[in-house]
Amino acid sequence: MKKKYKKLAIAFSGPSNSGKTTLVAKVSNILQDNGYKVCIIKHDPKDKARFDKPGKDSDKFTQTGADVAVVSPSRTTLFRQSTSTVDEMIDLFGDFDYLLVEGLKTLPLPRISIFRNRLDGTYYPVTDAIAHDETIDSSEIPSDIDKLDLNNPEEIISWIDKNAKRV
Repeated sequence: MKKKYKKLAIAFSGPSNSGKTTLVAKVSNILQDNGYKVCIIKHDPKDKARFDKPGKDSDKFTQTGADVAVVSPSRTTLFRQSTSTVDEMIDLFGDFDYLLVEGLKTLPLPRISIFRNRLDGTYYPVTDAIAHDETIDSSEIPSDIDKLDLNNPEEIISWIDKNAKRV
């Protein structure tokens, strides 16, 4: 019998150095340790990420402007010369249980914002929950936003299971 995948999507936002990547990695590792298939989308708003080494064949191919797929025994890497929508990414990923999106504040997904040291109210309109540590006074978080312990990834996963969007 074919496995039924959950196909749940959730987004994470927050200022630089708030702990987004660390939290996404922790959540991903726990979910995968429990047998779930996880996909991650990372927003690179400044277009600064590099995934290939200059001088290698795949980099030379990418420099031509063509879309390039590098296929090896353990992975497939796709270099597209245009941006992708989340729906296109979901189609590329195929079957999965959890899609964790870091960034992309404009996406209509349930969203956890991460804060350490100070809150930033500009995130409130797109935030469903705030994951914070002891440096944040939780009484300052608006009452209509759920409060989560940044250092308790299991609590965050429980919130995700109840609130993520089925895609």
